[in-house]
Amino acid sequence: MLPRIGRVNTGRRPQTRLGSLLAALAITSASLLLGLPAHADEPPAGNAPAGKEAPRVDLVLDVSGSMREADIQGKSRISVAQQSLNEVIDALPAETEFGIRTLGATYPGNDKAQGCLDTKQLYPVGKTNKVEAKTAVATLRPTGFTPIGLALRGAAQDLGKGETTRRVVLITDGEDTCTPPDPCDVARELASQGIHLVVDTLGLAHDDKTRQQLLCIANATGGTYTDVRTQEQLTDKVKQLVDRSNDTYTVTPVKTTGTDKCESAPVLAPGVYTDREKFSEHRVYKVPVKSGQELRASVSVALDRPVARDYGVLLQATSATGQELVRGTDAGSSRTDVVSTGLRWSTDDSKGYVTTGPTASKDAKEKPETTVCLVVSNSLAPQAGVQADPGLPLELTVDLASASPAPEGAAMGLGRGWILLLTLTLAGLAFGLVFGWIARWRIAVWREN
Repeated sequence: MLPRIGRVNTGRRPQTRLGSLLAALAITSASLLLGLPAHADEPPAGNAPAGKEAPRVDLVLDVSGSMREADIQGKSRISVAQQSLNEVIDALPAETEFGIRTLGATYPGNDKAQGCLDTKQLYPVGKTNKVEAKTAVATLRPTGFTPIGLALRGAAQDLGKGETTRRVVLITDGEDTCTPPDPCDVARELASQGIHLVVDTLGLAHDDKTRQQLLCIANATGGTYTDVRTQEQLTDKVKQLVDRSNDTYTVTPVKTTGTDKCESAPVLAPGVYTDREKFSEHRVYKVPVKSGQELRASVSVALDRPVARDYGVLLQATSATGQELVRGTDAGSSRTDVVSTGLRWSTDDSKGYVTTGPTASKDAKEKPETTVCLVVSNSLAPQAGVQADPGLPLELTVDLASASPAPEGAAMGLGRGWILLLTLTLAGLAFGLVFGWIARWRIAVWREN
């Protein structure tokens, strides 16, 4: 995926930002909080940026026999999934390469060995002919077993390898019935290959075993899990995941590992970074800031599993000695599965207690760098029965810009605004005098008559 100990997302103050917690959300949060442009050199609509891969999404749909169950608003699970897919296909961004893989869709027999091989591409990943894709979805009928692990391996092959994140969206109503391979092991295997693959899972059934398996798959790859109750919820979530792939594919976050102390923390240059933070943990990163520069940073934490009701994320900038320089300002967004915050700090804000590094030049006019420690902490706690490991995906965006000069007249507190204030005051006084004189004159005339 992030508003924290600085602001709780339930509305309680002192906070709310890959899931991989997502580079675009971190960039957007920084833009909202710090006045940065969300998109620089935005490409023409319908085209991937020059030199960048198009976003790629493979939707894996469970078409096993249990999808006949009619328990979602009086409709069968498969009909709900088909209707949602039609709406998702209609709304696909032109630049997104989209495909569909099925599991349990073709083998109607009882031979488990044969049925557990039943996964295939329904529609190949690529530019989408919406009529053809929707026609293929309409042909699906609930049929066989549930080989989730094998389907995930197939989806990874469908998407191929590349430098940008690929996304698998798994929709199922039950746990794998064909282990081995265990789908959690497959997810860990895919994550370890470094192929930038994220698996998001959506569960149409609500038993604990299915939920735990889908959580495990999502957690292993930095994805998200959603417990689906309605057709609208399924449609909205799949659209959100497709859009998220479209938002984040232009930036591949750099993996880093924060520490618990500033002196041993990794040094970060401007860029987007990804890490994992455990519940109620502090992670520290270092950023060298030169004189005249302004540090702008934002962090987003993806809530990829159920968490306790009151929670938040805090981003602080401190000196190397632990003195707080500034803490984050909350970022609001329509996302409910990500919490975000951001901050900005300039060397001009220093009160003399920050630790500086060695001077890079012997030129007396060049001032030394300031070592700023970025501290990401959270007040998150897992719900009962939810695994704490691995940590929650976070994305950290770091930027250094020229420090904004103080406005003229800032010493007066209002800058140039004092002129307007004085003008309004004099105008109000003049209006009051004139209105009072007219009122007295009218009263005098009335008395004479």
